[in-house]
Amino acid sequence: MKTLIILPTYNEIQNIPKLIENIFHLENSVDILVIDDNSPDGTGKLVDKIAKNNNQVKIIHRAGKLGLGSAYIAGFKYAIKNNYDLIFEMDADFSHDPKYIKNFINASKKMDLVIGSRWIKGGKVIGWPWYRFLTSWGANFATRILLGLKIKDVTSGYRCYHCKILKNLNFKEIISTGYAFQEEMIYRTQKDGFSIGEIPITFVDRKIGKSKMGSKEIISSAKAILKLAFNRN
Repeated sequence: MKTLIILPTYNEIQNIPKLIENIFHLENSVDILVIDDNSPDGTGKLVDKIAKNNNQVKIIHRAGKLGLGSAYIAGFKYAIKNNYDLIFEMDADFSHDPKYIKNFINASKKMDLVIGSRWIKGGKVIGWPWYRFLTSWGANFATRILLGLKIKDVTSGYRCYHCKILKNLNFKEIISTGYAFQEEMIYRTQKDGFSIGEIPITFVDRKIGKSKMGSKEIISSAKAILKLAFNRN
């Protein structure tokens, strides 16, 4: 199946060339789409150079930091327009190991949406302090209750969609621009009757660069989830 891996980036110049190389070493049949939010460190310019020598690498340049959700929506629209069958979401900081790509593709034969899960048997997290565990576990628990979600890891950003899910979406109805976008996509996918499953992954905290998840993002995400829950009820 024609497969696209979407990589949103902001200041990932130290990670992105190694990650692209690693992905193609493990699975050279996929295409990669980088969505760069005008990274001050030159990430977008570096990907331009890579793309000139590899037609499987594509890039969309955006004016600035417009939010994770809007980056993925831009990628989804590109995937629909260019007739991709499977569409991956993946972080650009090596916290999501490319070695799992084949596992996702295999699982996609039976599931419409496959989530890379840290919270099922076989999944785990490496490198987090205790408060990151507590924050992630709490967000998962609260969101599952508020939105009636059935899977364990609703905040995971490592996932693979069948394009039919994205074609069925009304992107104008999506309210989350930041990290709550991940939970909202599961909510809408489940609501629309598509099958969702999980495969275990090991999540490794980033070693290079800074996390984009700050207190403002946490508050914004919480508000978006509460709004979805209110609308659901």
